[in-house]
Amino acid sequence: MGREMTSQSAMQGNSEANEVSLQAISAVPLDNEPVSEEELRPQALGGFIGQPQLKAQLQLFLDAARKRDVPPDHILLAGPPGLGKTTLAMIVANELGVPIRITSGPAVQHAGDLASILSSLDAGEVLFIDEIHRLPRAAEELLYIAMEDFRVDVMVGKGPGASSIPLTLPRFTVVGATTREGMLPSPLRARFGFTAHLDFYPSEELEKLIERSAAVLGVDLAPGSAQQLSLRSRGTPRIANRLLRRVRDWAIVHELDVVKPDDVKEALSLYQIDSEGLDRLDLAVLNAIVRNFDGGPVGLNNLAAMVGEESETVETVCEPYLVREGFLMRTPKGRVATDKAWIHLGLTPGGDVSKLS
Repeated sequence: MGREMTSQSAMQGNSEANEVSLQAISAVPLDNEPVSEEELRPQALGGFIGQPQLKAQLQLFLDAARKRDVPPDHILLAGPPGLGKTTLAMIVANELGVPIRITSGPAVQHAGDLASILSSLDAGEVLFIDEIHRLPRAAEELLYIAMEDFRVDVMVGKGPGASSIPLTLPRFTVVGATTREGMLPSPLRARFGFTAHLDFYPSEELEKLIERSAAVLGVDLAPGSAQQLSLRSRGTPRIANRLLRRVRDWAIVHELDVVKPDDVKEALSLYQIDSEGLDRLDLAVLNAIVRNFDGGPVGLNNLAAMVGEESETVETVCEPYLVREGFLMRTPKGRVATDKAWIHLGLTPGGDVSKLS
């Protein structure tokens, strides 16, 4: 009896300790402080900064659907990560005044998972599928029929006695997002009535976006500060908002009422982000090519081994920006550093680097 009571007391004590621990790490925001990207997303197309051609096309597309009083055709949003595909999907639902259901390609393990989602949709609802190029093949084939004929075939039973029962669906709109449009099968790509391609942002548009986000976050930026942030944001709103948060942290710790351009430079220098937006890994790649391989060419695997990263990380995370900004070239023999890369590292293009540390 004594042991039971001791055990119960211990369990109660552990429960109380766990409760205290859970309270101690509560993620409840203080003073309505934004804690996620959700707080920075515009709710309407008019508040979406950048991509003017795409906005005009999408506005016409949605206005026509509203005037016809039918759900719009399916929409495919294609482009690099962080440019606003998820935000646009939410804006589409808000503009239409309908709910949005959100899932992703990797989250759909079987065709039955997608069938369950589709069969629960209401008329006019928006189904947003992020990373749609990663849907399993069986789910893709089911989606073909659902998008075109608004029905799904539900399998009943197993083995020789199994039968297919067609289930009619209400009209809905699929909004798919992909960073790898080329990986989408042609039959799936053909079922989208409107395809929007998002491009990297010029510095001027990023400045406007940063100023808007700064107002939401309560950061007072001096003239020129938004420009310094935009130059380091790699043309990507998600990166711009992330860097703005780090600058906000700097301002809070240093008790700054107004963030000046020099404050932005110092804050981001602490995070090893230079004036061109290159981070630690970018600089490591350029240094490896220039200092260890005399500017190249060098194979991807050798380069990845030299910087201590997976080859896929170097290829998908670093290279696109380095190539786009003219620091790196891909050649049949391997990667080559350009003159711009040498100069950025403070070296003479083609010079002797054998004695440099």
